[in-house]
Amino acid sequence: MARTINPFQEVDRLFTDLTRTPASVGMPMDLYRDGDNFIAEIDLPGVDPASIDVDVEDHTLTIRAERKATPVEGKRDWLTRERPSGTFARQLTLGRRVALDRIDASYSDGVLRLTIPVAEEAKPRKVNVIHTGRLVEVEAAPADEQAPADQA
Repeated sequence: MARTINPFQEVDRLFTDLTRTPASVGMPMDLYRDGDNFIAEIDLPGVDPASIDVDVEDHTLTIRAERKATPVEGKRDWLTRERPSGTFARQLTLGRRVALDRIDASYSDGVLRLTIPVAEEAKPRKVNVIHTGRLVEVEAAPADEQAPADQA
């Protein structure tokens, strides 16, 4: 079976490998909303928990961590080396609708988990409307909970 050779494919792969930054390689993240919290789960396998630093300044959350290189005794002829080492950093820009003073962080099984709560003033709330001296609910109750009509 003949195989088509693309001479630029290897050059493209090499260029892609050279332009990858340690942050994009070393800190993959999942980010999602769970109720009144945003959850960020960042993979940091092999990182010393004491090296993890999380800080917030002007609505920018910065995560830094260090993975030390495995000590090598003697000479090695590397065939491939894909496990990055060194200091990694990642920044997230947070909106104005989160509670910066209540962010929690935990590290377990190589995963840093950040819980970023939604600020109280940003949460949806019910507004009652007063109409001609009586209180009227904005949202109607479900059909099975509605009061029966007056019977004459």
